[in-house]
Amino acid sequence: MSKYLIDKFLFTVDRDPELVERYREDPRGTVTWWEAERAGSILNCHSGEAGTWLKFEDDEREALAAHDHVKLFELGAHPFLTLTLFIAMFERDYDEPLGFQLAYAARLAHFDLPYPDIAT
Repeated sequence: MSKYLIDKFLFTVDRDPELVERYREDPRGTVTWWEAERAGSILNCHSGEAGTWLKFEDDEREALAAHDHVKLFELGAHPFLTLTLFIAMFERDYDEPLGFQLAYAARLAHFDLPYPDIAT
């Protein structure tokens, strides 16, 4: 399992408005493309620096493709990264202020301390 790679996906997608929309509209295609084209990119380096060993586990890939923030939390994704990205994607679908955030929290309400480890 690679919590680092999940967090890297969430972080890089959230910082690109076009990728946010792409991930909202075609999550499975975006995850597949990102894993093949961007997973090996070393952050904050010139474009020639890349590795080839990073890839998602099947359950990670499926949770990302399903926009399943509960499963991502269980897998150790950082909740701030899922929250900020998912707000950007889904807040517009709710009529009330903080509607998405309340729904997000409600879906995580069954967790008790200690929470899953989010260290990478």
